[in-house]
Amino acid sequence: MPYLFTSESVSEGHPDKIADQISDSLLDHFLAQDPNSKVACETLVTTGLTVLSGEVKSSAYVDVQKVARDVIRKIGYTKSEYQFEAESCGVISAIHEQSPDINQGVDRGTYEEQGAGDQGMMFGYATKETENYMPLALDLSHKILIELASLRRENKEIAYLRPDAKSQVTIEYSDDNVPQRIDAIVVSTQHDDFIKPASDSAEDRKKADDEMLAKIKNDIIDILIPRIKEQLKPEIQALFNDQITYHINPTGKFVIGGPHGDTGLTGRKIIVDTYGGKGAHGGGAFSGKDPSKVDRSAAYATRHIAKNMVAAGVADEILVQVSYAIGVAKPMGIFVDTFGTSHVDLNNGEIAKKIGEIFDMRPQAIEQRLKLREPIYSDTAAYGHMGRRPEIKKISLQSNGEMITREVETFTWEKLDYVDRIKESFKEYL
Repeated sequence: MPYLFTSESVSEGHPDKIADQISDSLLDHFLAQDPNSKVACETLVTTGLTVLSGEVKSSAYVDVQKVARDVIRKIGYTKSEYQFEAESCGVISAIHEQSPDINQGVDRGTYEEQGAGDQGMMFGYATKETENYMPLALDLSHKILIELASLRRENKEIAYLRPDAKSQVTIEYSDDNVPQRIDAIVVSTQHDDFIKPASDSAEDRKKADDEMLAKIKNDIIDILIPRIKEQLKPEIQALFNDQITYHINPTGKFVIGGPHGDTGLTGRKIIVDTYGGKGAHGGGAFSGKDPSKVDRSAAYATRHIAKNMVAAGVADEILVQVSYAIGVAKPMGIFVDTFGTSHVDLNNGEIAKKIGEIFDMRPQAIEQRLKLREPIYSDTAAYGHMGRRPEIKKISLQSNGEMITREVETFTWEKLDYVDRIKESFKEYL
C-alpha cells in the first residue's frame, strides 16, 4: 500500500539556525588562527540579545562580539523593527576554557592514541533517490528555503520577505519505496506588514490580513515553486502536479518572527541538519564543535561511507552506525543496514566488517581524511550538513585585527573519492 513520508527544513533566519551559524562562525575563527583549537560553543538568541557560551582551548584571540554581529548582519537582521538587529542587539560572552578532565582523554601523545571527544553513536545514510544521494523530501525542503532566501535578497519579484521561514514536503511512495508524487507542501515565511487596514476595526484588520495572506500564497505557488522546478531533473519535476495541497502561512500572518518571536539555541535542528527523519540520528548536534567531537566528525565520516557505498553499487540505500567511548581511539563497533537493497552476496554484518577494513575510523584518521581542521564550518550551519556540493573556495576571516585568507575544501564528506576502492574490495561479491 502506498505511504506518505514528510521532511522539513528551516531557513538561515530561523532562530535556532542563527544560533548554529554564530557557533560555527566562532569555531571557524578559532580554527583559522589555531587549527588545534578545541571548541564547543553554544549560542542563545532572543529579543535584542545574543548569549555566547561554551568551552574553548586555543592560542587564538577572537573578537566574539564582532563575529556574532557579522553573522546576524549577513543573515539579514538589519532593521530595528525586527526587534533583533545586528548593530543594536546585546552580545554577552560566557565562554571559558575547556575542562582538563575532558582534554586529558582527547590529547594523547601519538596519532593512534588520540581519543574520541565523547561517547555516543553516530549515523550516516545515503539513498539513490536523488542525485546527491539524499532523501527527496528533505532535499526539496532545503531547495524551497534556499530559493526563498534568494528571492528575499533580490528584493524584486517578492519584496516583503523577512529572514525567518520554514518548509515541509510530503511525498507519496509506492510499495517498493519509489516516489510517486508530491502530496503536500508547507511554507511559513516571515513577512512585512505590507497591507494596512483601512481602520482599526476587527473587520478591516481581518480584510487586510486576508489580502496579505492571499498575496503571499499566490507568490509562493506562482513565483517560488516554478523556480524550484527549473532546478530539478525531469523525473522529479513530474512529481509536481495540480493536486498538491499547499499550506502557506497556515497560522495566519507572520510578521513577528526570528529571535523576537521565538528564542533560538544551538543544536535544536539536528534532523534538519542530517536526513529529515530518514535513516537515524545518534542525538548529538554538530554546530560549534571542533572535529575532535565525534558527534560531528564521525557523523560526517559515516555519511562519506554511506554515499560512496551506494555510489559504488553495494546497495541502493544504506545506514551506517559507528560508536565510541570517550578517550578511546578505536570505535566500539560498526553497524550497517541495507534495508534489503544490497547488491552483494554478503550479509549486513559482513558488509560492516569490510567497511572497517576500508575506512580508518579513529578520530585523528577521520580528521585527516576529511580535512576537518580547516575553517569550513560556517557553510554547514544552514540548509543541511549533508548532500551539499564539495568545492574548493577562498575564505576570508578577520581575526585579531588581521584578515586571514586561505583556500579550503568544503564538504569533503560528500566527495565520491572511495568508489573505486570500494568496488575493488567488493568485486568478488558484486
